[in-house]
Parts: sequence; C-alpha cells; structure tokens
Amino acid sequence: MKIIVITSPGALPGEASALCRLLDNGITSIHIRKPDWDERQCRQLLEQIPEQYYHQLVLHQHFKLCQEFHLQGIHLNKRHPFLPVHHEGTVSCSCHSLEEVAVRKQVMDSVFFSPVFDSISKSGYRSAFPLSALKQAQEEGIIDRKVIALGGVTYDKLPLLESLSFGGGAMLGEIWGKPDLC
Repeated sequence: MKIIVITSPGALPGEASALCRLLDNGITSIHIRKPDWDERQCRQLLEQIPEQYYHQLVLHQHFKLCQEFHLQGIHLNKRHPFLPVHHEGTVSCSCHSLEEVAVRKQVMDSVFFSPVFDSISKSGYRSAFPLSALKQAQEEGIIDRKVIALGGVTYDKLPLLESLSFGGGAMLGEIWGKPDLC
C-alpha cells in the first residue's frame, strides 16, 4: 500500500530535510502542493532536495519543473486541470465523488479520492462517504489500487483502507500536525 505525503501549503523550517527523512523512512512519494508559491519558490525547494529523491516527487503546480528536474510526475486539480504537452511522468488527479473516480481513474495513473474521513488539516471538512458506501464502491470495482484515500488519513486507518482495496493513503495533517513523525 502506498503512503503518500502532501506538503504543508506554507514554508516550513528545514522542510527539504524533513521530506528526505520521510522518504528514507518508507513514504512512497511526496506531493509538493504549495498553492501560493511562485515557480521560483518551488524551484528553490527542489534544489534543496538531493537528486536521488526526484523520482518520488510529484508537483501540483509549475509543471515545467517536472521535466526540468526529472520528477515522478504531476497532480491535476481545480487550479491546474490540464495535462501539459509532452509530459512524460505519472499523472494523478483529485476526485470528490465516486462517479468522478470511476471516470477519471480510466485515464490517470492514480486518483486521490476525498474526503474519506474527517479532515485533520481543514477544520469542518467532513467525510462525505459512510463505510457502507465505500464497501459498495469496492464491490463494484470503483475503489481499487489506482485510488488513493485522502482526508483524515492516519497511520492507524491504513489497515481499513487496505481492506477496502484502496491503493494507498495520502496524509497531510497526520504528518505536519505531528512534527515528531517527520
């Protein structure tokens, strides 16, 4: 099961080192999501990360940096919904309904499905999917290894996600809300 970490939206002291430690300790990949950062800021963060980790990094914006740094791939979302011409890495996207998952996973390497649980990092962002709906989606083949759970994902929920056939879990609040984990 993949364990993915999404960066904190703002800058953190020692962030590049923390990202490397996470990858050294078993995190599958890091999604660099810095919605208010310009290309220069993203470039500076990437330049602080040793090249050996680039194949585990995914960008949520400034997609041309993916090719320049030979990163794993990109993540499409509402702010950046279009695949760049000549993109060569992986492509994932955000989905917020089971119908959207069923359609988008057909053309993506993976899809992030949220909110599976109540969000840790976004106050009031509650799960929209009861366990019974998730089990039904699993039975119908909507949830499978291409679907990554997002929203309130914690280490202790990974066994449940695996039992529901999710391909992994993406964490934000679990990691950045508990600095001792990184």
